[in-house]
Amino acid sequence: MINKLIASSLASLHVPVAYLRYHGKEVPYITYFCYNEQGESWAENEEIATGYYVQIDVWSKTDYSNLVSQVESAMKDAGFTRTTAQDLPEYETELFHKAIRFSIINSK
Repeated sequence: MINKLIASSLASLHVPVAYLRYHGKEVPYITYFCYNEQGESWAENEEIATGYYVQIDVWSKTDYSNLVSQVESAMKDAGFTRTTAQDLPEYETELFHKAIRFSIINSK
């Protein structure tokens, strides 16, 4: 469920989007994964809301500022809240890498 929501939210950006690993050659590209899924609210011993905590990684050979802004807007439009972001230099691959974390709570 959460993976479909992420993929559909980022589809309009017109760059490759892949779960966990990207195996293509086109750059820039985006990868994503859910790093935490937990109950957020309960009623009568039943989970009624689930929190999903996801990371979106933007990879590029050049400045990715515009693409990062587009990712943030697309995720916000889908109901996600941005929690953190950080630049992660990739010296071996010579790619620019930005990790952006978001959360969303889904009521059942």
